Amino acid sequence: MTHSLIRPARLAPGARVAVVAPSGPVPEDRLQAGLDILRGWDLDPVVAPHVLDVESRFDYLAGADADRAADLQRAWCDPDVDAVLCARGGYGAQRMVDLLDWTAMRAARPKVFVGYSDITALHEAFAVRLGVSTLHGPMVAAADFLKSARAQGHLRATLFEPETVRVVAAPGGGRVLVPGVARGVTLGGCLALLAADLGAPFARRSARGGLLCLEDVGEETYRLDRYLTQLLRAGWFDGVSGVLLGSWAECDDPGLDVLLSDRLGGLGVPVLDTFGFGHGDDALTIPFGVTGELDAAAGTLTLDTPALT
Repeated sequence: MTHSLIRPARLAPGARVAVVAPSGPVPEDRLQAGLDILRGWDLDPVVAPHVLDVESRFDYLAGADADRAADLQRAWCDPDVDAVLCARGGYGAQRMVDLLDWTAMRAARPKVFVGYSDITALHEAFAVRLGVSTLHGPMVAAADFLKSARAQGHLRATLFEPETVRVVAAPGGGRVLVPGVARGVTLGGCLALLAADLGAPFARRSARGGLLCLEDVGEETYRLDRYLTQLLRAGWFDGVSGVLLGSWAECDDPGLDVLLSDRLGGLGVPVLDTFGFGHGDDALTIPFGVTGELDAAAGTLTLDTPALT
């Protein structure tokens, strides 16, 4: 059963935020541009030591697994840090997630954690191992964040004034695949990463009781079919309360709509597409681990409480 999680405290002007790179390499120019945005919000960003590293053998990783893990753990356990923001996604979080000292991290006070894409593996780990809610939202050095005033504005409101964004509305109202109203606890992320997590130590056994948020990028339709079918066969969707679908950027097959209806329509729960989170332009920030209500016809997710205390 999915339960609501511990909500961290909201940020205030002057808050110290750590920037980490648990996954892929970070372009320095984009990092600097993102840091400038954070400073413009009157935040005090601190860049972790290995954020600009590149692994010598595997150039798709932002440095060695142990170094990426150490950066994240140090930032989370630092009492002077109020939030941990991921610089970008890519690939690599699954390689380092089991290197984290979860006992030490549980002993630290909960704080804001933001990311998406490959960071899905960490959203799941923070939910299961720490019981802490997280934010599925734009990343500091991601191109879509740097160019989008809407993505910046929605994340900033969530961080500083979360009560103003308790109702998250799909751009244009979304597209109803299955009508209805559903209540549950938000969870999810990148479809490929959720499928890849199946069977891993401490992985969530199912999305029962959850409002499941799904999105992905650059995948052919048959691959998305495979991920969905794998999760269905594993019983991972059993008992899910509702489904919100975000962006499917660079997933251009016109058969995608048919696939989503085919694989998800039989769940017997409300399903709302084009909700506006994920890899697409102007991405919304979605809190994970918070109880809320999905109204497919209205195109809204209404949170019972603000994302942050």
